[in-house]
Amino acid sequence: MPTISYREALNQALFEEMHRDEGVIVLGEDVAEYGGSFKVTRGLLDEFGEDRVIDTPISEAAIVGMATGAAMCGLRPVPELMTVNFAYLALDQICNHLALMRYMFGGQVTLPVTIRMPGGGGHQLASQHSHSLEVFFVHTPGLIVLYPSSPADAKALLKAAIRDDNPVIFLEHEGLYNAEGEVPEGTEPAEIGRAGILRQGKDVTLVAYGGMTNVALEAADTLAEEGCEAEVVDLRTLRPWDKETVVESVARTHRVVTVEECPPVCGIGAELSANIYELAFDELDAPVERVSGADCHLPYAKELEQACIPHAPDVVEAALRTLGV
Repeated sequence: MPTISYREALNQALFEEMHRDEGVIVLGEDVAEYGGSFKVTRGLLDEFGEDRVIDTPISEAAIVGMATGAAMCGLRPVPELMTVNFAYLALDQICNHLALMRYMFGGQVTLPVTIRMPGGGGHQLASQHSHSLEVFFVHTPGLIVLYPSSPADAKALLKAAIRDDNPVIFLEHEGLYNAEGEVPEGTEPAEIGRAGILRQGKDVTLVAYGGMTNVALEAADTLAEEGCEAEVVDLRTLRPWDKETVVESVARTHRVVTVEECPPVCGIGAELSANIYELAFDELDAPVERVSGADCHLPYAKELEQACIPHAPDVVEAALRTLGV
C-alpha cells in the first residue's frame, strides 16, 4: 500500500474525480498556473486545461457565487478558498444561497459544490489566517461538513464530497499537508457521516477531528504509559456527525473527553457534550471534559500561539480528571 502525504492524497482525489466526471471543475485564487497556495491543485491545469481549472479574481464571494451558478447548470465545482478565514467574505453566498437554494426551489436544482478550505493554527500566520471556523458551517442547515485527519480519509472523503449532490464544506488543517500515511490504491469514496475508531480502549473515550486527532492519539500513548487505556474516536464528519459510534464508545468506557482547536463557546465540544448527556447520561461515571482552543484571537508570536492551541498534555490532564486522578 503506497505511503503518500495528505496533500498528495487530495491531489490524487481531484485527478481521479476529474477523469471520472467531465463536469468536475476546480476554481479559485492561484489554483491553475501556481498549483494552489498549498500545492493541492498542482498539475491539474496541464492535465485538464483552463476550461476546467480556473484562476479567479481575488474575491471569495465571486468564487462561491460562480460555483453556485455552475452547479445549478449541471457542473460539479470544487472551489478552493485560500484560507478558511476568508470564508467570512463569502458567508452570504455559502449560508444564504448555497445552503438554501435546493430547499427554496423545492428540489428542482441540486448544488453539488465542494468548497475546500485550509485552516487551523500553529504556523504563525496570525489572526486572519489561522482560525478554526467549522462551527459557522456546522450551524448551517443544508451543508455537509467534513474534516479528515489522515491521507487515506482525505482522499476517500474528498471523492465522496465531489460525488454528493449537496453542498459540502471540506476543511483541511494546514498542519496536516505534509503528514504521511498509507492510502490504498483504487480508493473508493468514504461513507459520509461515519466516524472511525482509531484506537480501542476501556477507560476513557477521546473524541477528536482534523488536526486534533493526532493530538488525541499522542495523548492516548501517554495515558497508556500510566495504565489508562484510551479509546480514540475520529469524527471525520462534523455535520452530520456519527452519534451512534460516539455513544457506543462512551458506553464502553464511561468517560469522555472532547478535543477541538476552535474556541469553546458554542463549539463542537459543546454540541458533543450536550448530545452525550442526552443520549448516554446513565453510562457516564464522570462529567464530560472539554479541551479546546483558547477563547481569543490567535496571536502571531510563536509561544503565545502555541499556548492557545490544545496539546497532548492538555488532553492527558482532562482524561485523568475523568478518572479522579
